[in-house]
Amino acid sequence: MVERRTVAPDVAGSTPVTHPNPAPDRVRRILDEHGSLVFPGVYDTLSAKIAERAGFPLAFISGYAVSATFIGQPDLGLLTQTEIVERARHVCGAVDIPVLVDADTGYGNALNVVRTVRALVGAGAAGCFLEDQVWPKRCGHMAGKRVVAREAWLEKIRAAVDTRGGRDFFIVARTDALAAAGLDEALARAEAAREAGADATFVEAPRSLDELREIGRRAPRPTVANMVEQGRTPVLGRSELAALGFDLILYPVAGLYASAQALTGVYRHLHEAGATRGAADRLMAFEEFNELIGVDESRALAARFEKPSRQGSASRNGVEAGRDGVRGGR
Repeated sequence: MVERRTVAPDVAGSTPVTHPNPAPDRVRRILDEHGSLVFPGVYDTLSAKIAERAGFPLAFISGYAVSATFIGQPDLGLLTQTEIVERARHVCGAVDIPVLVDADTGYGNALNVVRTVRALVGAGAAGCFLEDQVWPKRCGHMAGKRVVAREAWLEKIRAAVDTRGGRDFFIVARTDALAAAGLDEALARAEAAREAGADATFVEAPRSLDELREIGRRAPRPTVANMVEQGRTPVLGRSELAALGFDLILYPVAGLYASAQALTGVYRHLHEAGATRGAADRLMAFEEFNELIGVDESRALAARFEKPSRQGSASRNGVEAGRDGVRGGR
């Protein structure tokens, strides 16, 4: 594996700190190609397919969104490691673009982080976010967050880096210390996590443009901006955030909120009108949806395994299928 040396400013923004760091290929190549990058949160295979179809080269499985859609519960530490890994396995198997996964706090101590990273690597994830909240955690834009001691979090980062080893797995060190302990502590944690081997840093929930500007200037790069509509952070566009120093610009819940709004409107119309007439413009066409989920590809794949004699006549196929069914019934 080729080692890449990265340079990041220290917490005071003065003397650069140079250190070796492995550079996982998939996400690093995307960053090298795009510079700063906007990418969406997804929560299931369909939303991931839509993100890929829209042209995004990277996606993120949001714990907030999976908690809402999979278990119907708020992001308050109720989603389990097993549930997020299983969702990651399905999503990563459904798309070709790399997928980062919200691993919350790693679901325990450093040993739990080892298990979590191993499971996510096995699921095909391109990397994970790992945060420093006290478990059970809560959404980064909710009140009442608490963080563990800095060294306890760094143990988890080191465990993730060690478990990753030379494999292509991008580790984002997320700190929620800004709300709990202030901006200087959050930036100190980001710097320490980068020194511990994390590939990117993420100071969650800055509350103003000034705080965004300070994080963009001082946090080790690449660094994440998390754009949550109606959340605590001002929502800015890619060019604005890139100018401030952010590289990975995540919109984690835009798709979730759009889906919830669309379903609410269509279901309300159906309930009130007793039919979908008048709501056709809100629905994806049958053929377009079949194309999205790969009906033609599935049919073509099935045809590869048919006997040559069965490929010539659809009616004969039907008769043979019926006979097979009768024989099977006996």
